[in-house]
Amino acid sequence: MFVITLRFADKSKAPEFMDGHNAWIKRGFDDGVFLAAGSLQPNAGGAILAHKASPEEIEARVQDDPFVAEGVVSAQILVISPGRTDDRLAFLKA
Repeated sequence: MFVITLRFADKSKAPEFMDGHNAWIKRGFDDGVFLAAGSLQPNAGGAILAHKASPEEIEARVQDDPFVAEGVVSAQILVISPGRTDDRLAFLKA
């Protein structure tokens, strides 16, 4: 499981690349890799919960985000190996 944080580096460029960024997020959900996405508060960027990919695949996917490629955000990828979960999230331990 991965937690990806996307913290604003140059927010002024965000409107120019927003459509591409939103398409990138949609592709992550369509591919079954992204589980949740939302904003970091207060207005600091975004975060994504992802799974079903290798660390290398996640890194490549993150680099494909127009926000990352164009320096709108800086990305950090945290790798988590769940040891315990609520029963509803047991699939994350697989």
